[in-house]
Amino acid sequence: MPTYAEQRAKQLLLLTRDVLKELPGVCAEFIQAIDATTQPMTRYAYVCDLKMFCEFLVAELPKFAGKSVELLDESDFDRVTARDIRTYLDYLGYYVKDESERTNAELGKMRKLSSLRSFYEFLFKNEYIQSDVSKLVDMPKRHDRPIIRLEIDEVARMLDAVESGEGLSERQRRYNEHTKLRDLAILTLFLGTGIRVSELVGLNIDDIDFSINGFLITRKGGNQAILYFPDEVADVLHRYLDARRQVEARAGDEDALFLSLQNQRISVRAVQVMVKKYAQLAAPLKKHLSPHKLRSTFGTNLYHETGDIYLVADVLGHTDVNTTRRHYAAMSDDRRRLAAKKVRLREDPQEPK
Repeated sequence: MPTYAEQRAKQLLLLTRDVLKELPGVCAEFIQAIDATTQPMTRYAYVCDLKMFCEFLVAELPKFAGKSVELLDESDFDRVTARDIRTYLDYLGYYVKDESERTNAELGKMRKLSSLRSFYEFLFKNEYIQSDVSKLVDMPKRHDRPIIRLEIDEVARMLDAVESGEGLSERQRRYNEHTKLRDLAILTLFLGTGIRVSELVGLNIDDIDFSINGFLITRKGGNQAILYFPDEVADVLHRYLDARRQVEARAGDEDALFLSLQNQRISVRAVQVMVKKYAQLAAPLKKHLSPHKLRSTFGTNLYHETGDIYLVADVLGHTDVNTTRRHYAAMSDDRRRLAAKKVRLREDPQEPK
């Protein structure tokens, strides 16, 4: 039976093909060219970004008026100027699509420009265009935002809310009776191991080995790794697994560790909604709390306990330790402030000698 990662890769392949049907033929050539060096999710993100750019060209720029997206060709991309691309980035900041308002902050703009640069590099390398104007456009400046994480008392309140149902609506309480053990297991895995949500939904029952208190995950890029969990997490998993083994899952999802109320493998979206529900009860002033913020909570706690940025990077699965350092090393400010208080230039005259 295919693994969750293999099934997801097939889904993304089909989604990518569907989007390519609406794009110029040269976009399909580009995706074929990068197939061996990229992951399915990356290729799908690229085609979505290219569709967005092509729709902008025909809808917003007068020189492409009257053209349809799928009929754009290499000569049209050669007519795009650096100013057009800068206009596109400005457009991404706010636009309306399907009667809903859309926005992109620096990170969204950076990703879309990165996709465009890869596409234009391909066009130039294959002599489809005379010059690569995308290189003339500066990458939007990324402003580091403070890490949003849960404090220890907020973590306790969130886990208590799962077990007690306190603060939930009557309808939510009815669901909570059926999902309590599952939700508690999911939250403790996030907080106790720093697992990614995509990794969590792909877990199978047989991936867990209590003899080593560890489980096998498939990381980004397809590499596998073992994450280890503390006894507190093991206790919760044992309780959940006793209940999970009593459930008959939908055909094809028999091995899935976490199931939805429909008894099929739980989705990333369902986990995100569940986390937000309980996080709002525990920390109502912290908006947009997500599985990634629980991962940040784990990373923060691990860094505070060890001070080892390389260990944090390894456990979180960061391929570049600079990514980890940018997010977590700022916490060293607390230690630097402490050092400043310890240093004296002159003796305090009021202090006894």
